[in-house]
Amino acid sequence: MKTKTAILLGATGLTGNLLLQQLLKDDDFQKIILFSRSSVKLQHSKLEEHLIDLFQLENYKEQFHADVVFCCVGTTQKKTPDKETYRKVDFGIPVTAAKLAKQNNIPKMIVVSAIGADKNSRFFYNKTKGEMEEAVLAEEIAETYILRPSLIDGSREESRPFELAWKKVMRLANFIMIGPLKKYRSIQAETIASAMQILSKRNYLKSIIESEEIKEIVSRN
Repeated sequence: MKTKTAILLGATGLTGNLLLQQLLKDDDFQKIILFSRSSVKLQHSKLEEHLIDLFQLENYKEQFHADVVFCCVGTTQKKTPDKETYRKVDFGIPVTAAKLAKQNNIPKMIVVSAIGADKNSRFFYNKTKGEMEEAVLAEEIAETYILRPSLIDGSREESRPFELAWKKVMRLANFIMIGPLKKYRSIQAETIASAMQILSKRNYLKSIIESEEIKEIVSRN
């Protein structure tokens, strides 16, 4: 079997770093190309790290060649209160990556979005995510999968006290979220990373994959 090359954006984040660890152990991948603002501070024979300004990603077309692109880039309104900068991160980076993937004939792209993404939403966060999804899909890459996780649970290096408290509440609430509310249950970052790894190797019927479906992909594997 031909071994694959992956491009990973967002490797310093929670989900992206877990995905990186999985890909480094995966014999199906011979090279992992990282485009990041800061280093993952890891030495590995599979790694090729490009420390760049991600807002200028379009300047790296010659280095942007792989079998699959993983995009785990994202921020929060608290971390990035300026709406223009926020949009550059959550819309600009994934869409630029999709354009480069299309130009370089990369056949598959897997992107982390968020539950509630809707281009028609009155809420800036949801609207931005929805517009990003539409723009990425518009590139018509052979296979595009957009994951919409609910609240992502996991251990972060950075301190987010409010988020930590909310996660504790959600862990308790998960037990009573049934029926239509089931999709709002929190999801482990490791589960999202595992689903992305699985999707990189097989086809899926849907381009938009909701939070509970992400869990099902992993549980069925």
